[in-house]
Amino acid sequence: MSLMVMKNYPPEFKADAVALVLSRPDRTITSIARDLGISRETLRVWVRAAQARGQGKEEAAGRVTASKLAPSVARTLGRRTGTGEQAA
Repeated sequence: MSLMVMKNYPPEFKADAVALVLSRPDRTITSIARDLGISRETLRVWVRAAQARGQGKEEAAGRVTASKLAPSVARTLGRRTGTGEQAA
């Protein structure tokens, strides 16, 4: 029997992950979650919570420039796409 481990993600990571989903209608939550190395369901819950708080696509688009991504999100995306720093 396997135990589920609850991971804690920094608020900035969550906000940037949500911003990626909201600003990229051409991508699925599943593909973004895979790129970030998180559960699809976790990301879906974060997106729904942000939408319930009134976060819209315009606000998300402003967050999602490469220079504004949380370093942990940028590192994760770079590692998974082969364009960023490799983990030590």
